Amino acid sequence: MDLRKLKTLIDLVSESNVSELEITEAEGKVRIVKGGGAVVQQLVAAPVVSAAPVAAAPAAAAAPAVAAAPAAAAGHVVKSPMVGTFYRASSPGAKPFVEVGSQIKEGETICIIEAMKILNEIEADKSGTVTQILGENGQAVEYGQPLFIIE
Repeated sequence: MDLRKLKTLIDLVSESNVSELEITEAEGKVRIVKGGGAVVQQLVAAPVVSAAPVAAAPAAAAAPAVAAAPAAAAGHVVKSPMVGTFYRASSPGAKPFVEVGSQIKEGETICIIEAMKILNEIEADKSGTVTQILGENGQAVEYGQPLFIIE
């Protein structure tokens, strides 16, 4: 990966709500973690044999804890299909799409995730009752992060 591309990636992470970015290419893997105002980068060569990180320990300490559904939680977990900013309503003053206890149908819009200035409506992939809302309005979400639990 050339240095211009790497610098661009570091600048994008610094200026955005994204706290961690990992890219794998043929030449290797790059992981950029933002924590406490500093951006830490981690480079690993393509044939990764050991699991030891190349960057210093602050990268591990600065990694955000992704909110996960409790292991004992019953029901279907709706996960984020992308990295972006989670919104429960269509606009700041609008009523949220769903609340805890809401009856929803498969295909119904349950939230919006903004990614690269594009508002993506996220639809329920199962009908049922919303028992938990795990995403915080206006907060960054990661790919695969649990957002809702539906029973």
